[in-house]
Amino acid sequence: MNAVPSSGIRPDKLKHVEESLANIREALLSLRYGSIAITIHEDRIVQIDVTEKKRLKPN
Repeated sequence: MNAVPSSGIRPDKLKHVEESLANIREALLSLRYGSIAITIHEDRIVQIDVTEKKRLKPN
């Protein structure tokens, strides 16, 4: 169970962050080579970009 920080973070913001972290975790688990970029707008995560690289075996 996650405790609410004593810094006074609003419960709705904390829920948004937890949901965003779950999405980032899912992207990390499915990615072997590549990158993940997180876009934040007005204090909220609004976009997660996943760029996957495909490694080709030489002939």
